[in-house]
Amino acid sequence: MDFAMIIEIFGYIGSVLVVVSMLMSSVVKLRVINTVGSIVSGIYALIVGALPLVLMNACLIIINLYNLFKLLKTQKEYDIVKAKADDSSAEYFINRYARDIKSYFPDYKENKAACDTVYFVYCNGTPAGLLLGKELENGIVDVVMDYTTPAYRDCTAGEFLYSKLPENGVKMLKYSQKESKTHVEYMTKMGFVKENGVYIKTLA
Repeated sequence: MDFAMIIEIFGYIGSVLVVVSMLMSSVVKLRVINTVGSIVSGIYALIVGALPLVLMNACLIIINLYNLFKLLKTQKEYDIVKAKADDSSAEYFINRYARDIKSYFPDYKENKAACDTVYFVYCNGTPAGLLLGKELENGIVDVVMDYTTPAYRDCTAGEFLYSKLPENGVKMLKYSQKESKTHVEYMTKMGFVKENGVYIKTLA
């Protein structure tokens, strides 16, 4: 493999990273991957002498770093709000993110009618997540949906929610609905344990 081919492959890698970054649901991941892709693409453009592309990638790097700094600097202040099952805000939230929710919770539409437990998580006054479930005995909630919007998928919203639920009498979360790979990964990261085909998390 000659040097020209290596440089060409290097350029393709940069382009692929920039494209992949656009697929990220997390804004932070999008910015980080886009920055790396722009650096690689910028180096490639510099080597081949494409100065307009060098300038464009330099601008993208600056813009991404600036926005990352803002995102990481902004202090997240979460609040939890208990709502009613027929709350119009919950209905709006679900309709607003229906397609994304469906990818995480395939059967939520069929099961949400039985829900009697609703908790919103707000971040700096903005709706960041929604938990729907059915209350069972002894403070156990059978979760139908535990959804976080793309902008807040760094697990901090979930951690806050789980830390506050015991104050509302919730001692354990149980997830027995149809699984999706992405939600199983989230539950595993958040400390859920699978027992007899059901994911369980005991809250402090």
